[in-house]
Amino acid sequence: MNRVALFRPDDGRAESASALLRDLGAEPLPDPMLAVEPTGEAPRADAAITVLTSKTGAELVAEADWRPGGELVAIGAPTAEALEALGYTVNRLPSEFSSSGLVAELATDAPGTPIEVARSDHGSDVLTDGLNDAGAYVHETVLYRLVRPGEAGESTVAAANGDLAAACFTSSLTVEHFLAAADERGVRGAAIDGLNGAVVGAIGEPTRETAETLGIDVDVVPQTAQFDALAEAVVDRL
Repeated sequence: MNRVALFRPDDGRAESASALLRDLGAEPLPDPMLAVEPTGEAPRADAAITVLTSKTGAELVAEADWRPGGELVAIGAPTAEALEALGYTVNRLPSEFSSSGLVAELATDAPGTPIEVARSDHGSDVLTDGLNDAGAYVHETVLYRLVRPGEAGESTVAAANGDLAAACFTSSLTVEHFLAAADERGVRGAAIDGLNGAVVGAIGEPTRETAETLGIDVDVVPQTAQFDALAEAVVDRL
């Protein structure tokens, strides 16, 4: 059976991703490369537009009993679905699930508009810089930090040993943390070689660009930036 590495957080997402890969006929190797550390902060409530970028962010604002003062915008269907399940109304969902897609979506409304961006500490400057350049008054709230779990790295050894058929990278940070874990184990070069002999999937263009800049060849980028689509595309390629 094809062994496929996945790097989803150990908060239920790694388990559900593993179940999906099994259903697709692959053997999952869960190796969470991200852990969430909440900051305890909540978004401002007086912005005309508030942007949330992840399911984790949605869950944290709900725990804080935060309510938007204006429009609520979600990047990505999973974020929108999580918000709506928690009782929020999502006013906009850009067709392109990316920072640049959101900037394009809000460009005509941006001039002079207070826009709140609530996300992790690793959010792309493309979003905040783009909205500022479009004339918005942008405020950013860091809801949580993304750190690498100390035990992460089993997949790097598997890659170095040629024991991976594929890997599913779901963010630029998972790529960077994979390589940091490989460095700690002294197998970075061998792990990259192992990945380049396997099928590598990236959830979107920013993740693909990061991987290829760091020497990892990407074979698959799904049309939709969701894990289900990524897993299916990788297994199809296998």
